[in-house]
Amino acid sequence: MKCSVKAPAKINLSLDAINKRDDGFHEVEMIMTMVDLADRIDLTDTDDGLITVDVSEGFVPNDHRNLAYQAASLLRKHCQIKRGVSIYITKRIPVAAGLAGGSSDAAATLKGLNQLWNLGLSLDELAVMGAEIGSDVSFCVYGGTALATGRGEMIKAIPSPPPCWVILAKPPIGVSTAEVYKRLKVNEVEHANTSAMIKAIEEQSFSGICNNLHNVLESVTLDLYPEVKNIKEQMIRFGADGVLMSGSGPTVFGLVEHESRLHRVYNGLRGFCQDVFAVRIIRSTDS
Repeated sequence: MKCSVKAPAKINLSLDAINKRDDGFHEVEMIMTMVDLADRIDLTDTDDGLITVDVSEGFVPNDHRNLAYQAASLLRKHCQIKRGVSIYITKRIPVAAGLAGGSSDAAATLKGLNQLWNLGLSLDELAVMGAEIGSDVSFCVYGGTALATGRGEMIKAIPSPPPCWVILAKPPIGVSTAEVYKRLKVNEVEHANTSAMIKAIEEQSFSGICNNLHNVLESVTLDLYPEVKNIKEQMIRFGADGVLMSGSGPTVFGLVEHESRLHRVYNGLRGFCQDVFAVRIIRSTDS
């Protein structure tokens, strides 16, 4: 028995950190949406009781550190499954990029194994399990576009943004999410207008979405990594309609409404970094 599942990347249209919680995490408000840059997870049922992971990229861990491995292990324990699974991950989402690649792999593994092993679990049940693995996994289980609160695990679906192009550009560096949050001073940053972003999405206002793009982590990452600041400046210069860093970075995305401008932004950025992608937002009608 085999199955294959797509694991799409996410971007943050809005990311706000309200305060530091007693558990060490930050209380957040995030508007996240998925784009059609995706890893592929191939799952093969085995009778040896083992979880094995193989990855197309050599620098991705293939042991218990891998979030897909953790997802399979958690699901087996929760449902008292004795069977094993071989997991093969074909990576297309850049690693440590602020695009939730690992979290999406974990979510796809949960959904794929639910199907492969005929467990009959609901998305809500899978999302609760996903929250034990990482803050973005619950959102990735549901997909689409959503408001995420708490430490990111409380998900409320909202409509999809209007159709547009998304240019993703990742400089060849890694960013530590923990380090960025550690340096964030929540009382000193300009906070996102989350309600204005939701209103713009509900009204399908592309200009309203561009005007309300905001990420409180951006100032920290741009200060630590000038490469990220340079990518953002170039993306604005080449004519993207709205530009923001996703997550804790280092990927920067640009929203482009018209295809005529798409090629100028894409080709211009190819001169500054190797990982550049032109993708679309996955609208709820597409999934």
